[in-house]
Amino acid sequence: MVIVPFIKAVDCRILELCRSNHLSINGLANRAGMPPSTVASILNEKSRNPGELTIFKICIGFGISMAQFYASELFNVENIDLEKVHKA
Repeated sequence: MVIVPFIKAVDCRILELCRSNHLSINGLANRAGMPPSTVASILNEKSRNPGELTIFKICIGFGISMAQFYASELFNVENIDLEKVHKA
């Protein structure tokens, strides 16, 4: 596994869940009750630190808990660039 910044792990997890749920970004945004631009800003890393409420809404869109969202190897501490986490 490659070491990535936390936001990149969030991006990858959203895209992974979109693929497994056969959802487009717009479809996810609609199910999550948020503008597609909000999801897009996370995915293109304009939003460098999405809030818990935003992640919670995304989880609602996928029909999963936040624990399920973060239950991925992407979020194992050895896979996150901790130096970039401390600078955020």
